[in-house]
Formats: sequence, C-alpha cells, structure tokens
Amino acid sequence: MRCPICAYEDTRVLDSRPTEDDQAIRRRRECPTCLHRFTTYERIEQGPLVVVKKDGRREVFDRQKVLKGVLTALQKRPIPLAKAEEMVAALERDLRQGGGGEVPSAAIGERVMDSLRQIDQVAYIRFASVYRAFEHPGGFREMLEHLEGDSEDEGRDL
Repeated sequence: MRCPICAYEDTRVLDSRPTEDDQAIRRRRECPTCLHRFTTYERIEQGPLVVVKKDGRREVFDRQKVLKGVLTALQKRPIPLAKAEEMVAALERDLRQGGGGEVPSAAIGERVMDSLRQIDQVAYIRFASVYRAFEHPGGFREMLEHLEGDSEDEGRDL
C-alpha cells in the first residue's frame, strides 16, 4: 500500500481487524520512511450499485458521498464518527440486499433521513433542509411540527 504522504510503496500493517459489521477489514498502517500513520479498508468487491437520479441519469453508488452528506449534517453535534460510518455501512448493506442493482436517489435520501432522525434530530433537520430544498421558513416549521408531534406520541406510549 502506497503512503498517501510520501508515496513510498511498502508501508507496514500495525493492526488488522474486522469492522463492526464484518463487511470489511480495517488496517492501521505506518510508512517506514515518513512515519505517517493511516487507515485502509479492504472490502469484498461486489457488482455495482447504481443510483438513478431524479433526472434519469445513472451513477455508481458512492458511500463516501453519502458519508460526506451525513457528516455535514452531524457537524458540531455530539455524535461519534464511528456512528456515522456504521449508519452508512448499514444503508449500503440494506440497498445491496434489496437486489436489483439500481436504486432511486430519493430512496437513499429518505433512508438517510430516517436514520438521522433516530440518531440526532438536529442533524435530521439539517439534512432534510438540503435534501428537500426548503425555499421558505414554512418548510422548517412543518418539519419541526412533525417532529414535535412524534415526540408527543412517544411520550404517550410510556
């Protein structure tokens, strides 16, 4: 594995372990030249998962793109990075198990919102505001009222 800093080609593995979802191997590496440490993930290569955009375009599913959106929504929130990575891994696993090889982008966005709603309601609102492209404060108000209604319903179950 090539060092991302100095491009030395023979880095050494310090630690190797499966990820929590057992879908990849996480390896901590160190470059003997510059002593930079970094993490790599080894995953089983699967057939492509294709995302069908609203305008009909198709592109290969990019878990890093989804993770970036989730991390943006979680910015300055008390949620660990591992929780976000776990959420995206579960999303990808569910999409692949759904079969078909193609999934509408709207389905991905809705699943991300559902997951964020369970993790952090502020992040949920942030993601939804971009995903649903709110153009006026009324969109936020409706979403907050919906969240407050759900909170009241949960309180009644106790």
